[in-house]
Amino acid sequence: MNDSLTRDLPTEADTSALGAALARSVPQHVARALRVALRGELGAGKTTLVRGFLCEWGVRGAVRSPSYALLEWYEVDVRRALHIDLYRLLDPEEVQALGLRDYDAPSTVWLIEWPERAAGTLGEADLTIALEAGEAGHRAVLSASSPEGRAWMRSIE
Repeated sequence: MNDSLTRDLPTEADTSALGAALARSVPQHVARALRVALRGELGAGKTTLVRGFLCEWGVRGAVRSPSYALLEWYEVDVRRALHIDLYRLLDPEEVQALGLRDYDAPSTVWLIEWPERAAGTLGEADLTIALEAGEAGHRAVLSASSPEGRAWMRSIE
């Protein structure tokens, strides 16, 4: 089994659909929060993917990138999602002030935009999704780096 998967995303709806597929297939019975690193330039589709994920979980209303607040917390039934946007982070040490340790719990998914700005302070991502914008649409390359991430990726192949 390859530890990466490439998806062409010609439309915004396709990017949302990938987020929804991730939401439907979140691994169960994991003793900690699952981490998804979302990489890509501005406009690559990171927030669109998160919006698709959260809508699939039943979140209603606007889902915006938490650029200024740095994080938004969503709870649906017993599941929790933390949307983290580190674009405006000035120093990786600022991550500690977010209190993320309190959110490292089962049935929780961290959806992290701009993870490279945290310089490794968030722990290794289970899945990394590299999004690229192109003339004919977007592309996503998913890479798994944990057993949970590999199982998650296999379930959406």
